[in-house]
Amino acid sequence: MIAQSSEADPRQTSTTINANGGIRLETEPAAPTVEERRARTVTSATVARPGPVDTTLNLTNRFDQALLTAIQSHIGASYHFNRTGPEEFDCSGLVWRAFQDIGVNFQRGPARSYWATFEAPPKSEEFKFGTLVFFSNLSHVGIVVDEKGFYHSARHGGVMYSPFNDYWLSRIDGFRRVPPQSAQSTANAKPRAAKPASSDLIEEDREP
Repeated sequence: MIAQSSEADPRQTSTTINANGGIRLETEPAAPTVEERRARTVTSATVARPGPVDTTLNLTNRFDQALLTAIQSHIGASYHFNRTGPEEFDCSGLVWRAFQDIGVNFQRGPARSYWATFEAPPKSEEFKFGTLVFFSNLSHVGIVVDEKGFYHSARHGGVMYSPFNDYWLSRIDGFRRVPPQSAQSTANAKPRAAKPASSDLIEEDREP
């Protein structure tokens, strides 16, 4: 796993969000190619994925790149209350797992516990990659990509990218940042085996 560093990688990484909300990291200019897409099994309970998202991230920090890779590895996993992966997640379980994957330790809990634990970021960092965004009276939480969208585990749709459309913007309670000092050394960090969350967790997670 990539070690956390506040220094920028000398090679700027361009990160592109594709039509399925997936993100592709590129360290070299890529020649135009036709992206291969794997067929997805769609059930009646699955919400339609958002259309193409025309945005590019420039993640030069190794820590951000590692977090992005961790989140991306869980795209497509299904929603299940009180689960932390690897195949099923609730919203707070996805947040916890993504940071755990890169060696950042904090107490697993419902969305409102993260709100109470971490401090609010400066206004300029609210839509910075990696910021936690909270919705609907702290009943739902996701991880900000940028001002255009975020990742989360939705009750209908599972782990996915969603745009900050009118629906989500009208439900935002606020933001929190996981402080870098809460991270252990990630030089030799490995993804941990998923374990059941505490049975006393209470998470409404009413969002679709």
